[in-house]
Amino acid sequence: MEAKYNELKTRLAEVHDLSKIGWVLGWDQRTMMAPQGARVRAEQLATVGRLAHEKFTDPAVARLLDDLRPYEESLPYDSDEASLIRVARRDLDKARRVPAELRAEMTRTSALANAAWIEARKTSDYALFLPHLQKAVRLKHQYVECFDETPEVYDVLLDDYEPGMATAEVRRVFAELKKDLVPLIAAIAERGREVSDACLHGHFATDKQVALCHHIVEHFGFNRAAWRLDPTVHPFASNSCTTDIRITTRYYEDYLGPALFGSMHETGHGLYENGVSPSLERTPLCRGASLGLHESQSRMWENLVGRSRPFWQYFFPKLRETFPEQFAGVEAEGFYRAINKVQPSFIRVEADEATYNLHIILRFELEQEIMGGQLKLTDVPAAWNARMKEYLGVEVPNDAQGVLQDIHWSGGMIGYFPTYSLGNIISCQIWEKAQAALPGLDEQFARGEFMPLREWLRTTLHQHGRKFTPTETLQRVVGGPIDVGPYVRYLRAKLSDIYGLSAN
Repeated sequence: MEAKYNELKTRLAEVHDLSKIGWVLGWDQRTMMAPQGARVRAEQLATVGRLAHEKFTDPAVARLLDDLRPYEESLPYDSDEASLIRVARRDLDKARRVPAELRAEMTRTSALANAAWIEARKTSDYALFLPHLQKAVRLKHQYVECFDETPEVYDVLLDDYEPGMATAEVRRVFAELKKDLVPLIAAIAERGREVSDACLHGHFATDKQVALCHHIVEHFGFNRAAWRLDPTVHPFASNSCTTDIRITTRYYEDYLGPALFGSMHETGHGLYENGVSPSLERTPLCRGASLGLHESQSRMWENLVGRSRPFWQYFFPKLRETFPEQFAGVEAEGFYRAINKVQPSFIRVEADEATYNLHIILRFELEQEIMGGQLKLTDVPAAWNARMKEYLGVEVPNDAQGVLQDIHWSGGMIGYFPTYSLGNIISCQIWEKAQAALPGLDEQFARGEFMPLREWLRTTLHQHGRKFTPTETLQRVVGGPIDVGPYVRYLRAKLSDIYGLSAN
């Protein structure tokens, strides 16, 4: 059996290598590549994706998995070997339903659509992007048709990012979340207490922002020998292995927030990938268990750590040293309040913690209607703008600040958005466990000490990669299923303090 296991592992390593080559090509396309390289890059990505798919769905892989079933059953469930066989079997069951040419065409379309989206966003021209979106949705319908046993069309797409999660369950969680958030946001608006974020706006030289962002994330564990931080249009994190972590952010010279918190956010993703056990390298287990769990890590470092008072007790002097004129009359407490201001806005990635989830609920609803045929793609901008007005009370001025702001649909990533809010919820469940396990976290942050939290997360969550399902992983870390309670308690306590509300 050992020989067959080693053969399986070798075959899966080759598939993993091809997948990671695709990731690096995608990273290059979104950070370094000359714009005119998009057409050929699309073909390169399609080729790599097709080869990876063909290698993985080779009948020899299925035979090895069948032969290794007794070996798997003889091992502890949480062993690396049993986990590799179990997860590979589940992945193969899904992958073999999808023709290689469909997979390649989806990859090719995404690469071309990405270039079109960048131009459409720049010119705020939805019509320029529409043909690419129409093709992406058409291909997604073909993809869904490869699966015939799920209750809803959207279940297939959601499962790509949050395995095992049903659309109906997301609706239930979001309804519960909305029930608590809407009155909280309304109470803040009615309270009328002014919180100024003027200090975040002004002139902030890009080179100084770059230096400040590096200074902060290096305290989290960013290591220049194994990490990169680069500018891009829409921030993301990627990697080729656990010791080659690529994170990105975007810089605005008139607004400090996006680069600062975007860098922390993407570092959270990078820490998850960097923390996976080296024993899982070059296997299907070598990445996060789901995007909801992944997002819990990025939102934790961005918000629970990066928007906390103790964090800025330590870093505010460095901020003032970097931008002395801009922060000459600002105290740390004023800055803390500014970065936690609740104010409905157009852009999801720049939204405050309270209103952020309404952006996600809007996208979740639109995606279901698009895939269900209730919403025509030509009508998406109008539907988007109407719901922004209904949910957030804002009038969207143009498509660049509306329907074109996110990169996801250009990449065919329909089903991805719910994981952002799931990550917010999970982050607070894990945070409560971290606080119980690591007394004195606030005092550590105030001294610039973040390694105890990072190491606890690595040991408790990150090292396991995909060995367990998202449900199993969450159960192991927090002792139960997804629960909005900790997230609502966190938001209510924090914002009640800032805005003078009752904490009940």
